[in-house]
Amino acid sequence: MSEINRRKILQLTTLSAVTLSSTSNLFANDKIVTSEDLYISKKDHEVFQSVRNKLKLVQRHIGYGNFNVISFDTMLSISKRASNIEEFTKEEISFLEFIFYYNPSAHGFFGKRISNNITETINKKLIIKIPYTGHYLFKGHAEKTYYEMKNDVGDSLTLTSGIRSIVKQTKLFLDKIHRTNGNITQASKSLAPPAFTYHTIGDFDVGKKGFGHANFTLRFAKTKEFKKIQQLKYVDVRYTINNKDGVRYEPWHITTI
Repeated sequence: MSEINRRKILQLTTLSAVTLSSTSNLFANDKIVTSEDLYISKKDHEVFQSVRNKLKLVQRHIGYGNFNVISFDTMLSISKRASNIEEFTKEEISFLEFIFYYNPSAHGFFGKRISNNITETINKKLIIKIPYTGHYLFKGHAEKTYYEMKNDVGDSLTLTSGIRSIVKQTKLFLDKIHRTNGNITQASKSLAPPAFTYHTIGDFDVGKKGFGHANFTLRFAKTKEFKKIQQLKYVDVRYTINNKDGVRYEPWHITTI
């Protein structure tokens, strides 16, 4: 990467939000994998947690379903207006920008960048809310595929995650980092960084009704629902075993594009 481009990315954040064995590797265009995992640094832990808390408050303020499709600018606007949410600080916005724009191939995530701008929005005219799920799908192919699966697999199949805006994916990603004790590398193996999720443009997750969190574990692959899914010629799973993106096996993640 040229020094000019590197400076441009560095200008997005004043934080040294993460630690690598070599800082330059973080901004490399090539697929450089370091021997060390990428972590949220101790000195930036406070801003990391404050961002997580504000995202949680915004979600509570507008509701779970609406939060799935909220834009970055709307999130910032809500934090300014809501009496129970403090406005995002410049430092917190810089942190969010860093998490969106950084290059995860530095630590072994090789998925395709889906979103190029943190302020990208989801066109509400192109989506539909799926009853009794709290989730949205894009009208057309994604919606049609889901209902065909429901018809072929049975009513025990349900939508567990549909469209995720950049903001929603950011919250999920930061919460996953928290659960891995600040380890971004480990978090990205089970959840794509915000700019790299296909949920933004069409993919969705399915599960077995009443199966809870187990729908997002390998236990789902042992259900009769998944065995039926495997027989459907019109359905593909995005993250297969040993996939090239460096993501864990996700038998519940349905490809729509």
